[in-house]
Amino acid sequence: MSYRNFLEELKKGLPATAYVLVASDPFLHTEAKLLIKTLVPEEERDFNLQTFDVISDKESDISFDRIIDVLNTVPFFSGRKFVVIENVQKLLKKDLKKLGQYLLAPSESSVLVLLHAGALKKEAKEILAGLKHITLDISGRDIPAWLKAKAESRGVELSDDSADYLLGTIGPDLGLLSSELDKCALMGKPQIKKEDIAEISEGKRAFSAFALVDALRARDKEETFRIYRVLRDTEEPYSLLGALNWQYGRFFAEKNTPAERNYFNRVFGLMSEADVDIKSSGSAYPMELLLLRLLRLSKQR
Repeated sequence: MSYRNFLEELKKGLPATAYVLVASDPFLHTEAKLLIKTLVPEEERDFNLQTFDVISDKESDISFDRIIDVLNTVPFFSGRKFVVIENVQKLLKKDLKKLGQYLLAPSESSVLVLLHAGALKKEAKEILAGLKHITLDISGRDIPAWLKAKAESRGVELSDDSADYLLGTIGPDLGLLSSELDKCALMGKPQIKKEDIAEISEGKRAFSAFALVDALRARDKEETFRIYRVLRDTEEPYSLLGALNWQYGRFFAEKNTPAERNYFNRVFGLMSEADVDIKSSGSAYPMELLLLRLLRLSKQR
C-alpha cells in the first residue's frame, strides 16, 4: 500500500486496529503524525492521543509493558484512542514479541500506529504480517502530484508547471518542499504561480548544473528536463553549456579505463557541436537537443 492509500485510510478515520507505516524519509513519519493528530478532537488529545519513541523512551526508562497498558486502557469520552510508536525498527526482541502477543487480540477501542524506518527485517515482518502495511515513500516522479495534493489541502491551487518549478527550484527534499509550499500558501492567493515561488524561494535554489548532470548520468529524462526548465529561466544557454562542460570535465579527470574515457570524449564532442549551434542560432533548441543526445549516450554505456 502506498502514501495515497494512507490518505484514503485517514479519510475513513484509520478504521483498522493497527497499522505499520514504513518510510525512509523521517519527514514522512513527521507528516503522518500530524495527520493522525487531526483525527482526534483538540479537547481529547491529552487523553486519546499518545506518542512513544522507542529510542528516547529507552533513555527515560519507559517500559514496553506500559505502552501495552495504554493500548488496553479504555479511551476517555466516546472516541477511540490513537497510540503512535516511533522507531519500531529499534525494538528489542523481547518487546517485539510482546507486541506480537498484543496483536493477537488488539483492543477494539485503540488504534496502534507503528512508524518503522526502512525495510522490515524478517522477524518483524513475520510478527507484523497481519497489520495494514503502508509504505509512505514517494518516488521522484510522484512528488509533483504530492505537492498538488498538499496545496489543495491548504486551500490553494498548484498547477503542474508550478509544481515542477517548485521541485526544480528546491530539489527533492520533501521537508523543504513542504516548508516552501506553506510559505507560498500564506501569501493568500487562490493559485500559486511560478513567479510566487520565485519570490519566496529566491536564493534557495538547490538544483544547478551539478544536479542536471546527475540526472543525465542517471538516465532520468523526466528529471533532466524538469531541472532544465528551471535553469532555462535563469541561465543563458551558453552559460549553462559552460557549466556542464566544467562538471563533466571533473568526472573525466577521475576516469582511467579506455571505455570511460571514450564515453567522455563523445560527451565533449556533443557539447562542442552544441556550442557551435548555440552561437549560430541564438536559441535554446540546441541545448534541448544536446540533453536528449546525452541521455541517449548514457543509455548506451
